[in-house]
Amino acid sequence: MEFDWKDWFMHVWEENRRLTDHVAAAFSTAGALDETPVPGMRSFRKLLLEIWGIEQVYARGLATEDWKFEFPQESYNTCPVEELLAFGRKVRDETRNLWPSVTEQALTIQRPTPFPGHPEGRAIEWLTYALENEIHHRAQGYVYLRLLGLEPPEFNVRN
Repeated sequence: MEFDWKDWFMHVWEENRRLTDHVAAAFSTAGALDETPVPGMRSFRKLLLEIWGIEQVYARGLATEDWKFEFPQESYNTCPVEELLAFGRKVRDETRNLWPSVTEQALTIQRPTPFPGHPEGRAIEWLTYALENEIHHRAQGYVYLRLLGLEPPEFNVRN
């Protein structure tokens, strides 16, 4: 039996997204999504928008070859929290719907990057970067929560 690393990657990505969603919920509950407890750093809202924006480009590009990068709507920078989180769920749902049409070849061929200033590469490398970027920003969220005097969610609860 051959190992299906495409399904494995999506499983890992889904687990990580649930962890990120737990952190977002902790910020939301505390009304702190726009707090910046460290001067010069971005709010967790802005980190989420980056995570979701990168995911949206990669999922759409891999499934449709439409690699146009667009930042999420400006309104998400100030919209109510529920609207923001609904956007994140929409991005994830789109990824789930597009993922079955992503071929192994689409993941492994060398191609130019959709992001200015980034190196060309294989999409699986870009997806790995996207996942690592999400983990990095989620860790910032854990630190932010602690700096705000809030207890972050457990980092090992993946449901």
